[in-house]
Amino acid sequence: MSSPFPQSQPQPPPPTHSSADEAAVGGACGDHGLSRAEFDELRRRATAAKATCYAPYSNFRVGACALSEGGGGPEGAASPYISGANVENASYPVGVCAEVTTLSSAVTSGHRRFRALAVATDVAPPASPCGRCRQFIREFCPLDMPILMFDKNEDFIVMKLEALLPLSFGPENLLPPGAAAAAARGSA
Repeated sequence: MSSPFPQSQPQPPPPTHSSADEAAVGGACGDHGLSRAEFDELRRRATAAKATCYAPYSNFRVGACALSEGGGGPEGAASPYISGANVENASYPVGVCAEVTTLSSAVTSGHRRFRALAVATDVAPPASPCGRCRQFIREFCPLDMPILMFDKNEDFIVMKLEALLPLSFGPENLLPPGAAAAAARGSA
């Protein structure tokens, strides 16, 4: 019996580029609407955020930095850059990834729209956000937003969220509050 779903071939990973390669950085910035200064600041802050992680169990440090749209949040935050790091727990499922701490901090500070997210690790090649993080990012970020992934050498890969989370489920897929109950009453 054949599957009703089309069979796809695994996609090769996107190319990794050096942060020192002016042409590669310029191309990535141009393709994703970022200035060189924004790219450098995202890289710098995500890399620096690794030092603030709490990872005594895995020793896998992850730092992240989000660039909010329109500057600081409504509470007067001066910077559009919000950073975070992974926080582990002895009960492994309780830990929180850097992407989640970053966006949670941003959202609770009043930021609601984002232009880019950078993630930095101590491994090579660059590591991508885990599945849970991809879905969490999807809640707050547009599908065409770039995710910049930096490795221990500050080499990078850039992918749009929609490439990391194809056929995604987001807030727009939910029924408006009360719609399910109203539909059930109407069909009774």
